[in-house]
Amino acid sequence: MSERILTQRDLNRALLARQMLLERAAVSIPEAVEQLAGMQAQLASAPYVGLWTRLKNFQRDDLARAIEARTIIKATLMRATLHLFTAADYVRFRGTLQPVLAAASGSIAEQRNVKLDIPALLQTARAYIEEQPRSFAELSEMLAERHPDTDIGAMRYTVRTHLPLVQVPADTRWSYPGNPKFTLAETWLKQPIPEADHLRDLILRYLAAFGPATVNDAQAWSGLPKLKDAFEALRPELAVYRDERKREYFDLPHMPIPDVDAPERFLPEFDNILLSHKDRTRIVADEHRKAVYLPGLRVAAAILIDGFVHGAWKAEKVKKVAALSITPFKPLSKQNRAALEHEGEQLIRFIEPEAASYEIKFVE
Repeated sequence: MSERILTQRDLNRALLARQMLLERAAVSIPEAVEQLAGMQAQLASAPYVGLWTRLKNFQRDDLARAIEARTIIKATLMRATLHLFTAADYVRFRGTLQPVLAAASGSIAEQRNVKLDIPALLQTARAYIEEQPRSFAELSEMLAERHPDTDIGAMRYTVRTHLPLVQVPADTRWSYPGNPKFTLAETWLKQPIPEADHLRDLILRYLAAFGPATVNDAQAWSGLPKLKDAFEALRPELAVYRDERKREYFDLPHMPIPDVDAPERFLPEFDNILLSHKDRTRIVADEHRKAVYLPGLRVAAAILIDGFVHGAWKAEKVKKVAALSITPFKPLSKQNRAALEHEGEQLIRFIEPEAASYEIKFVE
């Protein structure tokens, strides 16, 4: 057992290294998405920006081609939210995370005081979606006709969380339309989706992407409760640390905890680096939480300075002028400002390649 005491900086730098935010990586799209243990994808553009900020020479078509080839898919999984995964990871971990999805569905039904015949509901929905890909608006209309006295939202969410569904891509700028259609994962991937539990592999994948981490951190990321026994079973294979508050952290052995400067970086909305720990102070100071974690469960697009969130950003296009606005949470040094201007101009050009001109604005 290691006696090393991890500082907040240690935890921050370890996280940045594994998230490819200390330096851009030269790896393939599937390798990157697997290394990140999936990418949060409520917004279609977010994974594109997330890979742009992490990979060398990333081009929009790199990800679009992987999605078209069905190597990368978009589906509901961790924390019952939409993510991009490799098809291989989705097949491997869907069964492990089904209890999270079922619990989320049960919670909605309980809140709305709805009792559902889940097997019958899923049989009806499966047959309807098997005919052709369906939007959830279409699914809702069908369910409302067949079950006019039952809460539509509860039925719709039960289908979303119990049937393995994949969002069907389209020929759009960010690969997925605003009103997407869904199909059965087994149809899209041409293979059954097993129910096998690969919890051990899931924990190891989490630590590779977000470690060192506590049991509570892993539970927050996955949505799975009561992981203490699973970590105890893995203890002989893991490195174990303490932080300055004597909390226990687990990690894969021999993973680096670098002591280096961190460059300025732009994160998209909902980036998983901001959502994958119970204690998020390794990346977001408590004083900035309300500016990052917004009403309606939104998560701001953020800037990193010295490895920590110190501002937010947004992109907009008015006529032919594309602008990237940066709102720092503290005064910026000349060096920080210059680095953000340089990085920001490359980002806005990536987001709006057809604009006639570009602006970087600081809102202070």
